Amino acid sequence: MEVLPVEDRLTGRSIAKASRRAALLDAAAQLFAERGYNGVSIEDLGSAAGVSGPAVYRHFSGKPAVLSALLTGVSEDLLEGSLAVVAASTDPEAALMDLIRFQVDFALSKANVIRVQDRDLSSLPREDEQLVRSLQRRYLEVWVDILAELFPDADRVRLRRKAHAVFGLINSTPHTTHAGRAIPDLSGLRGLLEDMAWAAVGV
Repeated sequence: MEVLPVEDRLTGRSIAKASRRAALLDAAAQLFAERGYNGVSIEDLGSAAGVSGPAVYRHFSGKPAVLSALLTGVSEDLLEGSLAVVAASTDPEAALMDLIRFQVDFALSKANVIRVQDRDLSSLPREDEQLVRSLQRRYLEVWVDILAELFPDADRVRLRRKAHAVFGLINSTPHTTHAGRAIPDLSGLRGLLEDMAWAAVGV
């Protein structure tokens, strides 16, 4: 029997560990969205992810760390993704349309995370809450920078309000269905949200 090099075996274990961690975060997003952070136990998280409650502690120090990883991770993904979108765009108008598509994709694929963010952000440890808010402010400024190029006569306070309004429009989608249920007519909803967000930006 072929024996894999140590590096390959470690890589395999690392992949398996990352997969279990991702499964725990997916389970946390759904359970927190359905029951609220305070209504979910470590045992619930483990059961939903197919592991024992104590096994959760191999990946997270406790339930607060799960919530922190969930909300910090998605905030980092939004910031990094938006910067990549802008870098790949050819002009400010294209960049804004691509940012709208990016935000719509997020809202439709991470509906449970939006529910958790809206309800349970204040349950984070203070330092983690401040980190999430800082990441979100930086994400907002990516939008404002592009809006400032398109509307050079508008002050940044107004442009921030405009961006927040667009976020609110797009991110309201998860609240139109029950947690854990698929959104009907996904392609039609995607197009509607993109069109409405684009129209709202021009107001």
